[in-house]
Amino acid sequence: MLYILVAILMFGILIAFHEFGHFFAAKLCGVKVNEFAIGMGPLLLHRQKGETEYSLRLLPIGGFCAMEGEEEGVSDDPRAFPNRPWYQRLIILLAGVFMNFLTGFFIILCFFLPQERFSAPVVTEVTSPAAQEFLLPGDRILEVDGHAIYLTADIGMFIARGGDDLVDLEVRRDGKRLEVNNFRLVQSGNELKLGVNVVAEANTPLVLLKNSWYQAVDYVRMVWMSLGDLITGQVGVRDMSGVVGIVDMVGDLGQEGAAAAKKNGKSALLGALTEILWFVAFISINLSVMNLLPIPALDGGQVFLMAVNGILLALRGRKLDPKYQGWVSAAGFACLMALMLAVTVSDILKQFGV
Repeated sequence: MLYILVAILMFGILIAFHEFGHFFAAKLCGVKVNEFAIGMGPLLLHRQKGETEYSLRLLPIGGFCAMEGEEEGVSDDPRAFPNRPWYQRLIILLAGVFMNFLTGFFIILCFFLPQERFSAPVVTEVTSPAAQEFLLPGDRILEVDGHAIYLTADIGMFIARGGDDLVDLEVRRDGKRLEVNNFRLVQSGNELKLGVNVVAEANTPLVLLKNSWYQAVDYVRMVWMSLGDLITGQVGVRDMSGVVGIVDMVGDLGQEGAAAAKKNGKSALLGALTEILWFVAFISINLSVMNLLPIPALDGGQVFLMAVNGILLALRGRKLDPKYQGWVSAAGFACLMALMLAVTVSDILKQFGV
């Protein structure tokens, strides 16, 4: 029950941060905001300050930023969202995405801060005799099977995606890029590895920022790869997780973190929170990527419609009728809800082993 509450609160905070991004950008751009709410459902507390009503609502499942003219698509108020310059509307739409990415990045930064050293994908020693012919100390691993390597962990991730014991590498040696094709991997326990040891960098402010940024970028890549696998059919709806599945994951991660912490003589609660917060960072960045998709109900869909309107205005001298935009948005929202329902049903069936 505790982890269910944690998962609900987690989603609520991330969505509230997303909406705060829209709110802050709207105020910055001079757009009239009628209401900024934390939570959804029945009103608990509210206060009018200037033109904006600030409210706290009963259900901790997000929030909203209600801008003048946003729902109707038209308004006579010059400060209404539809009447602002296109670049201001774009900033406001993307501000929520940016806020979710920033939240994930900040959590990663906080976890990396106490680390003394970071592993870097630069070879210090070649431990496999088979690899000595191809790799030398000082080589910087740039790519594995065409995928850019930012962190040492990326090497293992893309080796696993390759699915066999041969990979194509690209390294930088003495300032030159070299290709190593059909490099044979080394079996180490249940894993395939390059057969090298890598550099450990001291944690300086620059190294901290660099590694935090690379970890956030890796999370973005993981989301895009998952979407690609879904489109190509490598995974199906049964492999996706919705709210129910994510709540289950939060519970599993909390239990694993608590058990590991207790085994090492540390606080079980702190261990559980650490694992859950790492997951929160991933989910936050996941939300930022998903919201960029050109689906009408999402921020990316609104940006796409802005682009369509810009093209129509340039070619025909008029925008798309707001009622048609409303229909498109409604259809997109219905499709999104249908997908979420299908994934939720799948999650529930998996709970019962179906």
